[in-house]
Amino acid sequence: MSARADSAAWLTLERVPGLGPVGLRGLLEALPSPAAILEAGVARLRPLVGDPLAQAIADAAAQGPDPAALRWLEQGDSHLLGWFDADYPQALRDLPDPPAWLYVKGDPAWLGRPMLAIVGSRHATPQGLRDAHAFALALSDAGLTIVSGLALGIDTAAHEGGLEGLASSVAVVGTGLDRVYPARNRALAHRLAARGALVSEFALGTAPRSGHFPRRNRILSGLSLGVLVIEAATGSGSLITARLAAEQGREVFALPGSIHSALSKGCHQLIKQGAKLVESAADVLEELGRALPPATPLAPPAPPADAVLVALTGTPLTPDQLAERLGLTVEEVSVKLLAAELRGEVARMPGGLYQRLY
Repeated sequence: MSARADSAAWLTLERVPGLGPVGLRGLLEALPSPAAILEAGVARLRPLVGDPLAQAIADAAAQGPDPAALRWLEQGDSHLLGWFDADYPQALRDLPDPPAWLYVKGDPAWLGRPMLAIVGSRHATPQGLRDAHAFALALSDAGLTIVSGLALGIDTAAHEGGLEGLASSVAVVGTGLDRVYPARNRALAHRLAARGALVSEFALGTAPRSGHFPRRNRILSGLSLGVLVIEAATGSGSLITARLAAEQGREVFALPGSIHSALSKGCHQLIKQGAKLVESAADVLEELGRALPPATPLAPPAPPADAVLVALTGTPLTPDQLAERLGLTVEEVSVKLLAAELRGEVARMPGGLYQRLY
């Protein structure tokens, strides 16, 4: 069967009301493929799923897939991976409740790479955003594709940092992939599709609903070797992701913060419960290092030499001096310095100076 025909069968099954992942996996144990399910007929399906669902499958088979979804699949960077497909991520296949299918915008090959999820508050502090960006960049350069949820705040900063690194970034979203939520991240979504991937189990056209986001979190954590939480209040959705990660046998990491900040309380709670306290990217790599391949890019070329490192060759400088020399803002320089410090490339010295280490 061609890839298009196989995708058409998955899209047709998706239209069957009441046929969830569990029921579909049961059918695939009895019948060899999605197309075989559609061709089975009511009499063959009735003993497997009961009369109402058997009739619903037969009705869907008669209607065929949604034409709009087929047009979406004709785009070169649009893909549908069914649970039965060889390219479906093994990390998800091993979960107790894997999604029956995944829509992918971008390159599905990223889903087979070692990944780390970075999540946190939508209302992050400036320091939290800098930390998320710097950790994501350092860990991406170390070979970990950064996974997050495309939300504002920590998610956005993590995606930005991951995209700047060698191993890029993947977003797992709670809508159909023909929509971008929040709309403010439309440009970021296009960059992720071009250099990484966007992933969803929800049908095209699905609008954002509150119940979708906790559900997508199991995919986010399931794809990952571990989850790093940066700034999360008590009751935050990020703690749901961390709990799911622990239940799935993934590592859980948390960045500590001020005892006076409400956005530190969720991270401190995780640390009390056994999450690994991290202060640098090296702390994460220490736990996951044996699982990492060499840090080589999958598709995009390596970024050019960091201008900050070039400027620091030979002479220690302050962030203000670097900003003036490079024509950047002090905020931009501070983000780059933090990322370089996490990678062990620069050291902070007395007097606010930074020195290159090699």
